[in-house]
Amino acid sequence: MENHNQNSGPRLRKQSPLARRSFKRKRDEEHGNGTGRIDDNSPVDLHQDLVSEIRTQIEILDSIFSSSEKDRESAKHAIKVLSDLAKNEDIVNVIVDSEAVPSLVRHLQAPPPVREENTNPSAYEHVVEKASAFTLGLLAITPEHQQLIVDAGALPHLVGLLKRPVNNLNSRAVNGLIRRAADAITSLAHENSSIKTCVRVEGGIPPLVELLRFVDTKVQIAAAGAIRTLAFKNGENKKQIVECNALPILISMLRSEDVAVHFEAVGVIGNLVHSSPDIKKEVLAAGALQPVIGLLSSCCSESQREAALLLGQFAASDSDCKVHIVQRGALPPLIDMLQSPDIQLKEMSAFALGRLAQDTHNQAGIVHSGGLLPLLKLLESKNEFLQHNAAFTLYGLAENEPTRDCVARTLKRLEEKIHGWVLGHLLYLMRVGEKNVQRRVALALAHLCSPDDQKTIFIDKDGLPLLLELLASTNSIHQKDSSTALCRLAHKASSLIPMDSAPLSPTPQVYLGEKYVNNSTLSDVTFLVEGKQFYAHRICLLASSDAFRAMFDGGYREKDAKDIDIPNIRWEVFELMMRYIYTGSIEVNLDIAHDLLRAADQYLLEGLKRLCEHTIAQDISVENVSLMFELSEAFNALSLRQSCILFVLEKYDKLSILPWYSKLIKRILPDISSHFVRLLSTPIHP
Repeated sequence: MENHNQNSGPRLRKQSPLARRSFKRKRDEEHGNGTGRIDDNSPVDLHQDLVSEIRTQIEILDSIFSSSEKDRESAKHAIKVLSDLAKNEDIVNVIVDSEAVPSLVRHLQAPPPVREENTNPSAYEHVVEKASAFTLGLLAITPEHQQLIVDAGALPHLVGLLKRPVNNLNSRAVNGLIRRAADAITSLAHENSSIKTCVRVEGGIPPLVELLRFVDTKVQIAAAGAIRTLAFKNGENKKQIVECNALPILISMLRSEDVAVHFEAVGVIGNLVHSSPDIKKEVLAAGALQPVIGLLSSCCSESQREAALLLGQFAASDSDCKVHIVQRGALPPLIDMLQSPDIQLKEMSAFALGRLAQDTHNQAGIVHSGGLLPLLKLLESKNEFLQHNAAFTLYGLAENEPTRDCVARTLKRLEEKIHGWVLGHLLYLMRVGEKNVQRRVALALAHLCSPDDQKTIFIDKDGLPLLLELLASTNSIHQKDSSTALCRLAHKASSLIPMDSAPLSPTPQVYLGEKYVNNSTLSDVTFLVEGKQFYAHRICLLASSDAFRAMFDGGYREKDAKDIDIPNIRWEVFELMMRYIYTGSIEVNLDIAHDLLRAADQYLLEGLKRLCEHTIAQDISVENVSLMFELSEAFNALSLRQSCILFVLEKYDKLSILPWYSKLIKRILPDISSHFVRLLSTPIHP
């Protein structure tokens, strides 16, 4: 993250007494009001007074630029007025619009001496430049203001101020000047990628790195803050910082007892290694690991948070580093941080543990060190990032056999508690809570509720619509959570419901047996398929489906025909369909399943349709699931449709990255709803 230190330098906003009271006093004096009563001037009058005062100070700055004591004192006072006003963010735009920036940039330079031969220190040496740098930092609160200040030529002067020589006579003044210059660079480059690059081009990085070695810790901190900002998401800046040999001094700063020093140092290193694997290797080779682990026990929660984040970055892909982090004692403080009242501290700790849990050697250690219970508690947090990081860690732990058993037993205990008044309270929250609370309860109950309560929770109490809302949202986390929850519901419900079978025929089924298939013996009807005769028996066909009963008992011409033409079915398909009618059992291969499904649908052979659907469902893939769903709609293949729905939910990770995923979900959402209503409403048989 970029420059987390919000308490450094010019980013602090504190309204000055002048900004609050100067115009009130002015009005009191002008109107002779000594009673403390405030005249009721209009906002327009107040604004005009403010603009007038600002322009007065700017005119002073524009009219004087010399090293005489009088002019330097006037410049100091004028800038002080502007800086006090700039501490109120509501006034910053007025100052900028009054064109104060060029005047302030001009006074970043030391004026020429009154006499060229004069080598004595000028009056207020460094003070005016320091005040100008400080005020420009206060004004740089928007990208537009930042660019305006840079365009006015501030950067070369600020970089020059970083190089001001120090001597014993004015060391304190120079230290303050350098610190304010570094702070101003931080403010100008804050979240502004182009200005970060400009600072490098102007040569600002080498002097900032050199200032990390400065004796004055305030200067050291300011320089580190600027480097931290410049390193964030800027590869060329990172490269130059490392080339300037910043790593050794940054690592030594990690060991500092000064909280502000080691906080800035760990922040700089974090921004350097972010998305930069080569720099991460250099940082580790330079010896950063142990001092970073040491910061996990810092008295400063911000340093702890940054250290945990950095350890997570160290552990991103290097298995050896994951093991070394644990071997060097990182687990106890990280697990202690999980129980901190600080949400961000818990979030970063869970993030680091999640990365460490990807290594099998570390998984048992995390559980043995007491990490399981606090991680499970974090699943109940209202902070979605904290929930995600805790769940990610638990997912990694579940890959380890002993740990998986421990996680499973803990979840089983939770399931056993979701009943009675506990369930009643959760259902109350799901009904009257805020929307995000309702959704979280529905997600949790999908994983933890008893199968006996599924209909009550998700049909009677409307938990299902909450899950479907998440699935239909554009938020990928919501989509994934809903897909996982619906899969869990489906598997729990399906495991307690008998497998679907074909609907019973209205009349008892009669199977003549294999030997009568295409046998002329006792045949009383012949089908013509692709020019070949197929011998059949009306009694067997009448018992098989409503389609054949209508054909032979209804008013169709086939009723009394001896030969019936079948124009739209291949011989192999028709022969296999008839074999099913005669025997009640066949083996359906994938190469014929689609055509056989079409024939079974045409002749209303529900049992055969189920066999075909089962075979086709084995071929569902990420590439063809949309086409398979269309096939199920075309032939009213309910079982195949259900298989497509479960596949879409189970394969969320692979499907969600495809461009047509959102359209698919929108299309099948009504069928998902119907499927779960039917599934969860089916009575459970013991």
